[in-house]
Amino acid sequence: MLHGCHDGIGSPTDFRFEERVPVVVVRPAMSRPVRVRIAPSPTGEPHVGTAYIALFNLAFAKKNGGKFILRIEDTDQERSRPEWERQIMEGLRWLGLLWDEGPDVGGPYGPYRQSERAEIHKQHAERLVEQGHAYRCFCTKERLDALRAEQKAQKLNPGYDRHCRDLDAATIQANLSAQKEFVIRMKMPTEGQTTVHDLLRGEVQFENGGVDDQVLLKSDGYATYHLANVVDDHLMEITHVIRAEEWINSTPKHILLYQMFGWEAPVWIHMPLLRNADKSKISKRKNPVSILDYKQRGFYPPAVLNYLAMLGWTMPDGRELFSFQEFVDNFSFDRMHLGGPTFDMEKFTWLNGKYYREKLSDEDLVQDFREQLFSADYLRKIVPLVRERINKGEDFIPATDYFFSGDVTLDVEAMKPKKKTYKELVAAFEPYTERIDAQVDFSASALEAWTRAFTEELGFSGKELFPAIRIAISGREASPPLFDTMSALGRALVRRRLRSALAALKAAATEENKRLQKEASEAKKLADAAAKASKETPADPSAVQATLAAMVEPVAVPEGPDKKGR
Repeated sequence: MLHGCHDGIGSPTDFRFEERVPVVVVRPAMSRPVRVRIAPSPTGEPHVGTAYIALFNLAFAKKNGGKFILRIEDTDQERSRPEWERQIMEGLRWLGLLWDEGPDVGGPYGPYRQSERAEIHKQHAERLVEQGHAYRCFCTKERLDALRAEQKAQKLNPGYDRHCRDLDAATIQANLSAQKEFVIRMKMPTEGQTTVHDLLRGEVQFENGGVDDQVLLKSDGYATYHLANVVDDHLMEITHVIRAEEWINSTPKHILLYQMFGWEAPVWIHMPLLRNADKSKISKRKNPVSILDYKQRGFYPPAVLNYLAMLGWTMPDGRELFSFQEFVDNFSFDRMHLGGPTFDMEKFTWLNGKYYREKLSDEDLVQDFREQLFSADYLRKIVPLVRERINKGEDFIPATDYFFSGDVTLDVEAMKPKKKTYKELVAAFEPYTERIDAQVDFSASALEAWTRAFTEELGFSGKELFPAIRIAISGREASPPLFDTMSALGRALVRRRLRSALAALKAAATEENKRLQKEASEAKKLADAAAKASKETPADPSAVQATLAAMVEPVAVPEGPDKKGR
């Protein structure tokens, strides 16, 4: 749901289109100097998909002597965080995907944070209202909820019913005088088609009547993605919009906004989505997706770029190892494939190993290990946690090996509280693993406060859940203070180990359930047999006992020495 806009109806992917005229085909000119951008939202960790799109934007800009811009789309004030913005920049810099203009380096088209451009967006929204291309919508959240429920009950496609589209001037003024909250909606054409000319996909047609009257300005005064995106791209003179294919269904709205403002549209290039092995959209449930996760795992940045470049694109000679500059020199969108590239961790790891063996000298590896695995900053986090546990230098590695490895060996049995089943532990451990991603502050104090609140919410005690978490993240039943350890390990590694532990616990819960079902089945058979024997010979209890005794196999006691060896 859009925050502050009272509108959760419809989505950019809800459209169904048919052939119909008239048709508007937009083919933007390409005479301007190339300017491209990426515009990530700081609502979570830097995603590998952001790096993928950034790589192709940067390569295209360099190939054409253009500029690469970083713009932060932080209009979602509820979820955006400065910490995520910093991590996005850190991840892109680590990969060497450096921008010419952005929030930190400035530039002639700033500001480069959308939240700092709110007044610009508001002025443009009002301009559309004045020109008759948009309107104020005073519908309350309650009315929209009721509309949505009614559409669902009637099995209709969700969408705004344009209730406020044709309000008369007197009603609008009365609502404004009463200080009623409103959003500004785009006045979509109700007939005809808009055709997107995509550089990779050719002409893609959309029926205008199937597109909702999109909210452009929310009641909190911030623009939605659609308005802010178009206004900022125009004012920053973006010539080519290179983004993921999931946005292609929103492009008709963007094209119509360009037309309403009387602006020249950019060239549209919608890149294929990265996929898991099962062809679903890449997600943290099936693959590591955080750029900083790869950094902590010790992947070599040029190898990461090399692998990302191979996803949907091939070198003219088919080779798999190539530098970023070689990628730029040979770059052309003609070599893109739209089949949905599979993100294969096994091949990714193999390629990184090829770099280690064929591209890097021993000294290069020493330097890389120092920077990524044994940096002074990382050691400064670890040493205070273990100094009371070691007496000499050679004790350090055995005491801290889990800080420098990927996965840890788990004692799943030791993770289970004595009075809980594996099923009960999974019921607590799974939401903990999922929710930890939302913790912006990963300091020890914040993690402890949140975890204690979480255990109380689920009816667990710290004594029951904390040991399981400790074993999951360290592989040990005893370690330095739990939350200090988690903070030092970092979000990416903690998440990875929690997910591995969760998988092991689910497997144990499955086996436990099978065993309990088997025991219940055997108990039922014994009870049924006893009941049957009782009915047949009710006056002879010894017969029932004999029947039961015959059904239970005696436990064989092997001959051998007793506890004293006799």
